[in-house]
Amino acid sequence: MGKKTVKRIQMKMKRKLSVVFAIITLAFLALIGRITYINAVSGEKYTKIVLSQQSYDSRTIACRRGDITDINGTILATSRKVYGLVIDSKILSADEDMEKATVAAICECFEDLDSAEITEYIDSHTSSSYHVLVDELSYDEISDLVAIDENDEDYPNVGGIWFEESYEREYPYSTLAASLIGFTSSDGSGMLGIESSYDDELTGVNGREYGYLNSDSDVESTVIDAEDGYSVVSTIDVNIQSIVEEKIEAFNKAHAGAYDEDEDGSANTAVIVADPNDGSILAMANYPSFDLSNPRDLSEYYTKKQIAKMDEDEQYEALNEIWQNYCVTETYEPGSTAKVFTVAGGLDSGVLSGNETYVCDGYQNVGGYKIKCSHVYGHGTLTLSGAIEQSCNDALMQIAAQMGVELFCHYQNIFNFGLRTGIDLPGEALTSGLIYNEDNMDSASLATNSFGQNFNCTMIQLEAAFSSVINGGYYYRPHVVDRIVDSEGNTVETIDPVVLKETVSDETCELLREYLYQTVEEGTATDAAVKGYTIGGKTGTAEKLPRGNGKYLVSFIGFAPVDDPQVVVYVVIDEPNDENQAQSSFATELAHDLFKEILPYMNIFKEDSSSGGSSSSGEEGVSEYETDESTLDASGDQ
Repeated sequence: MGKKTVKRIQMKMKRKLSVVFAIITLAFLALIGRITYINAVSGEKYTKIVLSQQSYDSRTIACRRGDITDINGTILATSRKVYGLVIDSKILSADEDMEKATVAAICECFEDLDSAEITEYIDSHTSSSYHVLVDELSYDEISDLVAIDENDEDYPNVGGIWFEESYEREYPYSTLAASLIGFTSSDGSGMLGIESSYDDELTGVNGREYGYLNSDSDVESTVIDAEDGYSVVSTIDVNIQSIVEEKIEAFNKAHAGAYDEDEDGSANTAVIVADPNDGSILAMANYPSFDLSNPRDLSEYYTKKQIAKMDEDEQYEALNEIWQNYCVTETYEPGSTAKVFTVAGGLDSGVLSGNETYVCDGYQNVGGYKIKCSHVYGHGTLTLSGAIEQSCNDALMQIAAQMGVELFCHYQNIFNFGLRTGIDLPGEALTSGLIYNEDNMDSASLATNSFGQNFNCTMIQLEAAFSSVINGGYYYRPHVVDRIVDSEGNTVETIDPVVLKETVSDETCELLREYLYQTVEEGTATDAAVKGYTIGGKTGTAEKLPRGNGKYLVSFIGFAPVDDPQVVVYVVIDEPNDENQAQSSFATELAHDLFKEILPYMNIFKEDSSSGGSSSSGEEGVSEYETDESTLDASGDQ
């Protein structure tokens, strides 16, 4: 291409650019002319329109977070509409009469506000179009000012204010089921419990209103409506939850200061009430609890001096301890409640027939250690049922030896120990590193594992496994939510029961139910019996690490009725405030009080003239490890 041709192209481009530039310039001049005309002819009207719309030129419309209810529809968490009084200093400072009238109207309706302070703020923030003067107001609190703002002859010049809608989370029952329900953070997102695990479902989508001027200089708006969050219907029964928390509190008040005058009735007391036939949780509670309406308040647990000495990290750590859901997040050695699973595995595998007898002489020599039974002088000859009833460590060690390491570990896995249950709550502890496996389990650890020491579990793990042993062998994933519903109450999603596995046969379950019934009728758990009801269950007493410090965790897990289990109750009392902590009667007596009220409420009718509790020391299942030189560390070689 020659130089002349290039030059001609460049000249053509310059001409085109000149034309485009001229068009843009003319359009710009026309726009300036239009603005000048508007200002000259109706400048006051235009100014008022623009200024009055600054506040909602782009305004967020808050969505409503869904409710959390119990299984019967009782509201456990809800969102209440509240209002914030917003002032536009830019508008008000530009019109002295409007400013005076508006400040006077505000102070007329809100007597606690100071007119001088409001005026000073407006005059010192003349470029601010948004300032929340008062927030979290109910409609009753703003109604007078709304009426004035809309039409009031005494305040004709009121303007430059509006009410911004939002929602405030409320918990009608305050502390009830606190760690299970959870709460919301300052930005409205869920923290802990159902609020956290179902945050996506509960959270809606904010809407928006866009204000603009049409061709006639009139204000118009486009509104994108907010979408409210779904509501969550939990499996919790508020009446059963209330019974549980009432009994837990009564226990701790009764034992507070009983031995250590500065301590509560226990370090922790926790209860799970569940339906063994579908995995649904009817109640879940631990003590101490906290107030969902004020979850960051430490004053109930620490003195002012103690709080003042805490830095931010220490305060957060203290809050986490209070917020914990003990039933899901804490691990511990279960003690003799684990004997149920050892026997179940032996029966289901065919290693046991149910006709065995065992001689307990008070100890077993295993792997160079002398491991004692709780009955140091021996139980004598026991049947398999008697081994459960009397909670005999010696017999259980013999059973585990019959099973062997491989089979024992196989059934621990079947019962899900070392694995998470998958409950729909946050923070479930993983215990895979807290149990033995085939590679590291020796004869001594096999022996101690057989009666619930030297491995850890969580309450929800043990409850789910126990339910499978009494319900015909079906291991259900535990869950705390029944269904999701929209704002009209229509079901969006149903949380159907999920069978994760089959653990043992129905025949094995039938034998275990009978053994556990005899344990409540004649064995270590007689204090749990309630007259007129058939109840089965197992006690547990676990010595905490380091061994020999006098600290114990005692427990009881039971069910009713025996022939057709409808409810499981699991009680754990961590370090009861007593000189002799190793008494499972603390747990069985609490379980008795729970069964006594829960069973009639559930319309489970009396069947026979059960003993209703007689006499039992409740001391069982605690073992001692001895060698010629020292006591065996219960952590074994994990």
